Amino acid sequence: MKIGYARVSTKDQNLNLQIDALQKEGCQFIYSEKKGSGSERLEFEKLKEKVRANDTVIVWKLDRLGRSIKDLVNIIDDFKNKGVQFRSIVDGFDTTTPNGRLFFNIIAALAEYEKEIIRERTRAGLESARQKGRIGGRRPGLTQEAKNKAAIAKHLYVRATAFKN
Repeated sequence: MKIGYARVSTKDQNLNLQIDALQKEGCQFIYSEKKGSGSERLEFEKLKEKVRANDTVIVWKLDRLGRSIKDLVNIIDDFKNKGVQFRSIVDGFDTTTPNGRLFFNIIAALAEYEKEIIRERTRAGLESARQKGRIGGRRPGLTQEAKNKAAIAKHLYVRATAFKN
């Protein structure tokens, strides 16, 4: 079964172009929504529950499905694990073909590479900061001098209240 997904980012945008293209591709079901990029995608969640092995999810363009390469890789990987194929009309991305699967694996490898590079740079930056005497994390709330003053004030308060009683 072919299942379509159409999404626009604002209420002002129109879904007609995407829906027409998905209908032309022969989608039996089309899930569509008008949401901001940070909003929950309830229709997409319904689509993920509906798809079964041997189904093909079709979108007009890749950016309608995911917000980032990492997001796309995760979504398509979830589809793959369910036995669901994926196609993007405009981008020519199609995991039903050997070339499409190769392309997906290349994208997945690049996303993994990017994640490892970021991790490496973060470690190097933290190490460089440590060598310069900087300590990561949140700054302490009170200086040692302020802690000493607070301890003296507490001691005086305890003595004053004990004296009253």
